[in-house]
Parts: sequence; C-alpha cells; structure tokens
Amino acid sequence: MKIALVAPPFITVPPTDYGGTELFIAQLAEGLQNTGMEVVVYTNGESTVNAERRWRYDKAQWPIKQDQYAWQKEADHTAWAVQDAARTCDAIHVQSPQGLICAQLTNLPFICTLHGPHDDRLSELYARYPDIHYVCISQFQRSQESMPHLRTVHHGIDLSQYRLQESKQQYLSFIGRIAPIKGTHLAIDVAKGAGIPLKIAGDIQPSYRDYFEAKIKPHLDGNFIEYIGLAGLEAKNELLGNSLAMLFPIQWNEPFGLVMVEAMACGTPVLALAGGSVPEIVRDGASGYICRSVTQLGKALAKLQANPMNPDDLRRYVQENFSLERMVAGYRKVYADAVGARERERVA
Repeated sequence: MKIALVAPPFITVPPTDYGGTELFIAQLAEGLQNTGMEVVVYTNGESTVNAERRWRYDKAQWPIKQDQYAWQKEADHTAWAVQDAARTCDAIHVQSPQGLICAQLTNLPFICTLHGPHDDRLSELYARYPDIHYVCISQFQRSQESMPHLRTVHHGIDLSQYRLQESKQQYLSFIGRIAPIKGTHLAIDVAKGAGIPLKIAGDIQPSYRDYFEAKIKPHLDGNFIEYIGLAGLEAKNELLGNSLAMLFPIQWNEPFGLVMVEAMACGTPVLALAGGSVPEIVRDGASGYICRSVTQLGKALAKLQANPMNPDDLRRYVQENFSLERMVAGYRKVYADAVGARERERVA
C-alpha cells in the first residue's frame, strides 16, 4: 500500500522550529516506512523528511506575511498534490479543509486528520464529505463531531529524538505560540508568584505582535523572564529537559498539545490548566498536575518542588501511551479500513 501525505506548503517537513502538524507528518511518514509501507510526502522543496518528497513550491514561507494569499497558495498546492497522488497512490491523507475539498478530484479513498479546534462552519463542510475517513487527535475533539467515519488516534513521538534528563535546573519552561489562548502571560504570573525564573520559546505571529508588545515584552529582562525565540528539536531537548516543569496555562480547548508529550519524554512534568484534551495527555498527580487557576498552578508547583516526580516514570508513561509505534499502528488501521471500504463499494 502506498500513502500520499499532503502537508501544507508553508513549513518544512520536519519543521526547523515552529510546526506541530509538520512534525506529525514527518514522524508519521518515517514511522510508516519502518513498518514496510510506501509513503510520498507532498510538501515544499526545503523539506528534509526521510521519505519520497514531491513539491510544487521550492521555498518554505513562514511566517505568512500576506494572509490574503495563503489560502490560494495552499489550495493550488493541494489540488496539484491530489491530482499527482491519484496516479500512483492507494490512499490520500490530507491535513486541512483545502485538502478535503480536493476529494472531488479523485475516486481514491481520502483520510483527513483534524488538527484544529472545533468550528461549526468546518463541521458543516465535513458533513458534505461523509465518505472521507476522519481522524481526531483527541477524544475531546471527537466528542464535538458527528461524521460517519470518525475515530481517534492520539499523536505519538519518536522517543529516540528526545533525551531523558534526570537532573533539573532551577527554572520553568514555556513552549508555544505567543498568543493569549496559549496563556504566555499566565506563565509569567506563575513564575513571578513562585520566584522561579521562566524561559519562554515560541513563535510570535504577526497577528499577535500587539499582545507580545503589551503583555510579554515588558516583563522580559533576559534573566528572570527570558524569551529565547523559536525552538528546534535540539533547543526543545535542552529547554524542556533541564526545567523543573513545563507550564501549559492554556485559555482554550486544546485539541492535543504535542509539547506536553515532548516535555514528559524529556522527564519533565507538565503543569497545565484544564482545557480540551489536557486530561487525556497529562495524568494528574503522576505526569504533572491539572489545575483550574493560576493560584492552583502555584500550589501545584510548590507540591512538585517538595515531592519531585521521577523522570524515568514520565518517560515510561509517554512510551506506553504516546509512542510513535502506537500512532503508526492506529493510522495503518485507518488506511486499511478506508481502502477496504472503497474496494467494497467498487464490487457492489
């Protein structure tokens, strides 16, 4: 079986720093190949994923400075990718609404992973394509949708790319988009309340520049509250692995939150506000603490300092629940079901 993985054209696969979806695609592609499946990744020409790569646009483009043209570019890239994949592949796996619309261009089975939050208008679009096999990345996300072919496959990571760090340094970490819904300003409040330094890494997108300037930048001193910029894989290992805890004070219903898994893989507990998928990913009291307020986050941090969690236990928890092998097995089942259903339709 040969699978086409269609990525958006803007970020390299894998990403050099920002790009959760692109990291997912890269690890899925290589994981599938390790099980003997053929894969072709449709991406941009700067991608380095260890799989067959095809592209229409030579260069990555992030951040997107001309948002009004982004949809047009992705639609063009995706339509080309689907048309090309239809000649040689057995199934096409897309990651966006643009990809979904392109299902009309071929009779091949389509799989679509839902990476974003619930949106009523998108759900109306999904309903127009009931034959597509949809994959949710959390049970919380799945509970908000009602398509006929719908299942959950949690993200998994390649643990070999993450170092277990047994000893910790006296600071907290935050990795994520610098945006109100990610709660970067709340991470600063927690750090200041606890008197523990905070290192912040993440993308400052143009639409959130004002938030950064007003709510984050005034607190930065390069010492106690430090912004280190974007974090690639090596920087993530360093930042997460050495920190006492990673703060995840989200202000929205997070569909998954891959960085929580990355932190635990490095042996670092997660202190999170409850929202969306968080209770599916963090085992409260065992791999971190799930809280309801900034005040509770502070209390959880004090508890963690008094009784540190065992880094080996955190990594073992990731291995058992969020391994790459587990995710790959889930998608192999999705592909087999999608191809089998299409074959049965043809026979009928």
